[in-house]
Amino acid sequence: MRIGACQTREILGDVDTAVAVVQDFAARAEAAAVDLLLFSECFLQGYLVTENHVRNQAFDVHSKAFAAVLARLAAIRPTLVLGMIERSHGRYYNTALVVTGGRVTGKYRKTFLTAGEAPFTAGDAYPVFLHDGVRFGINICYDTQFPQAAAAVAASGAQVLLVPAQNMMRRQKAFWWQPRHNEIRAQRARETGMWLASADVTGERDPSRIGLGPTCIISPAGRVVAEVTTGTTGMAIADISPR
Repeated sequence: MRIGACQTREILGDVDTAVAVVQDFAARAEAAAVDLLLFSECFLQGYLVTENHVRNQAFDVHSKAFAAVLARLAAIRPTLVLGMIERSHGRYYNTALVVTGGRVTGKYRKTFLTAGEAPFTAGDAYPVFLHDGVRFGINICYDTQFPQAAAAVAASGAQVLLVPAQNMMRRQKAFWWQPRHNEIRAQRARETGMWLASADVTGERDPSRIGLGPTCIISPAGRVVAEVTTGTTGMAIADISPR
């Protein structure tokens, strides 16, 4: 299976533009024979964790409104793993959807929430998905700081851990964290024997906040085998073979 991890500009509250970006990356992925395309945390509506943004931007994945979004993704051949803000039974979740041919074929809800993610409800399961003979699971951003989250995915036989992330941070904090993200991710890869692919955002939200990534793919030995240059948009690509 060939994986593409996408590094994009941050998009806030503009689903039409987000879908257009997915379509653009999907066209590039087709040309590169990519089978699975990973996008950042809450990519579809944007990771802005305020009550107002979460409440107004959330989608029920079974709604007619979301069906219209899926219809625009139906022609895309690669499977998508797409971060979004989900509403279900009056609760809000930081969710990563698995979308194939415009159909939702799976989802994972972030289980470890930061103190600033009060609008969300934590998920409680670590599903594993099968694509082209490769089993993969998902941790979202902060989840990777907890070894048990990756271990739960590995325990179900996954060979790949996908990590939608969103590290738009205050400048000083962003530069301090930039190398540490991959130190943590490489540790999870070595502990579990899984490949790990992460997708993040880049650019500036305002003069005080910046996104530095990193977006990359890490081998089970903890080595970065593909990455997107800091400050640019693009796609890290690697071939994953079942062990």
